[in-house]
Parts: sequence; structure tokens; C-alpha cells
Amino acid sequence: MARSDLIIDLVKAGISGDQGSVRVTAEAIAADERQKKHTGVADRIAKALVATPKPGANGKSTQPAMRLKDGSGGIQRKEPDRSIDSLFLERQTRIACSELIEEQQRADVLRAHGLEPRHRLMLVGPPGNGKTSLAESLAYELALPLFVVRYDAIITSYLGDTATRLRRLFDFVKTEPCVLFFDEFDAIGKERGDVHETGEIKRVVTTLLLQLDDLPSYCVLVGATNHPELLDRATWRRFEIRLELSKPNDDQMIEFFAQKMKDFNGNFGFTAKRLRSAVDPKNFSEAEDFFMDIHRRHALAQGAITFRTLVKDRVSAWASQHGRITLDDRSTDPSAV
Repeated sequence: MARSDLIIDLVKAGISGDQGSVRVTAEAIAADERQKKHTGVADRIAKALVATPKPGANGKSTQPAMRLKDGSGGIQRKEPDRSIDSLFLERQTRIACSELIEEQQRADVLRAHGLEPRHRLMLVGPPGNGKTSLAESLAYELALPLFVVRYDAIITSYLGDTATRLRRLFDFVKTEPCVLFFDEFDAIGKERGDVHETGEIKRVVTTLLLQLDDLPSYCVLVGATNHPELLDRATWRRFEIRLELSKPNDDQMIEFFAQKMKDFNGNFGFTAKRLRSAVDPKNFSEAEDFFMDIHRRHALAQGAITFRTLVKDRVSAWASQHGRITLDDRSTDPSAV
């Protein structure tokens, strides 16, 4: 079997949690490496297999598919590549983020005065306006890995299991400086006084509060929610910085379009204001999707059509796909100019 096929089989087995197939495929890769005289790689694979759980009678692993014993299965690690300067933020939001970054970078100065840097930040606002991007940019500016919480690996239907997994996750996160991002934070930090919630969510929130209090300041926790009214009041108070990322106004969106248009060499045939009016995005995420669409079609066109024609086609396609009026329908509207 080709090496590429073995790697694909290994990935499939790992995702499905079939540890028996993982072992068999890894052993095949090791044998292939040894045959190529790559004994160092083969020995390392063999050594790694020693720690792999033995399969049960049905060939499946007797252990859970995710590595939950140390909490690492509950997070997705990402290397951030988005700077804070690339984001369109309100002045006060940018200042607050800059202060947080400075406090983290000069934590030794604060500790010399018996102080700790702030490290818990809550982002509030409707979807698509940069909460996830801001969390990534903070990790980028601090040169730290971004850990994104995976709720599918944390929340279970078994009594007490969610709280246990949550503790393990925080224990794992404390092993290195990082930015820990909880998207949809209200899924795990709900108001305990809600009569419709079970006792299980109350135990989870209590565990969460204890972990937030115990989180060292070198771990920056960023929570995001579209529904702050659902958050437990005690949880809300744990966050030292609370910022609202609201829907962009017209001037901000026009500025966003002007900046994005600079990424292209071609003639759009639109001013930033007119293009923004024609596309009419509801948030920054939609606007970014539109420009990514132009990038893709421009790359595939390979000069077969003019850039101006391509942009006009993308505007019409966008209007059709998003239920908006077309460019020709707007031609008599003075506000479209």
C-alpha cells in the first residue's frame, strides 16, 4: 500500500476512534519506514505505540476516542495569524485590548508591585462582528497558542461527567501560557437561577466559577456570547474586561470595503461606498466572505474576463444568493451611487 494511503487510513481510524486500526496502520507505516532504512522514525513510531490502549475483543478501543484523561481532547489548538491591526474595532475596544496586551507583556513589572495582569475578557455582540477574530488576534499579539474549547468533547448527558471534563480541561490549559477561547459561553455559563435548567447545569457553573478563580494570569481566557442575558451573574462578574462588538455602522463598513479593495490590482468599477451599497453586508463576516469570493473567482478566471466584469458578476451573484436586489435594480436609486 502507498504511504499516502496508509496516512489517510491512519487519520480515518483516529477520527473514528478505532484504536485497533490505528495500531495496525501505524505498525504498517513503521515497517515501511524500516524497509527504507529510516530506523529512527520506525523506532519512534514503535515507542509511541507502547502507550496506545489495547483494543477490545471487537477490535475497537476500550478507551474513549478523545484524549480526555488530561483535558486535551476538549480543545482545538490553533496557531493564530491575524494581527489586531487588521481588525476594525471601536476606539475604546482597541484601547482596552492594547491595555490587556501591555499588562500581559509587562507582567513582571506588575508582579514587582504585588499586582497581576488582567486575563479574563468577555466579548458580547451579534454573530459575524469579530469576536472570534479578536480572540485570535490577542493570541497573535501575545505570541501564544489559541486553544478553542470543543463543547462536543466537554458536554455529556452523564451526571457529573461534564464538570469532571471541564476540570480536566482547565488542568491541561494551566500547563502552558495560552489564550483559551470559549465561543458561545452561555452554553456552559448559564444563569443557575433559571427554573428550566436542571441541577446538572448548576454543578457545571459552580465548577466553572472555581476554575475561573483558579486560572493563573498567564492563561488569558476570552469568552464570547450573543446572549449576555443568559449568563450567570456570578460568572459575569469574573470577567475583568467586558467589551461589546456591535454591528458596524455605515462609515465603518465603507472603510472596511476601502481597505479590502486595496488587496486587488484591478479596477473594480465601483467606489467603496457604492460597492458597499450594492453588496449590503449585514456584518464584517459577510463582507469578508464577499471579498474571498472575488479572490477565488479571480484566481480561477486566469484573465479570461476583465476584473471589472468579474466584480459586477460577483455583485449580481451575491445579491441573488442572499436574496438582495441586483445591481440593475439599483441603477435608478440615487443612494446607490
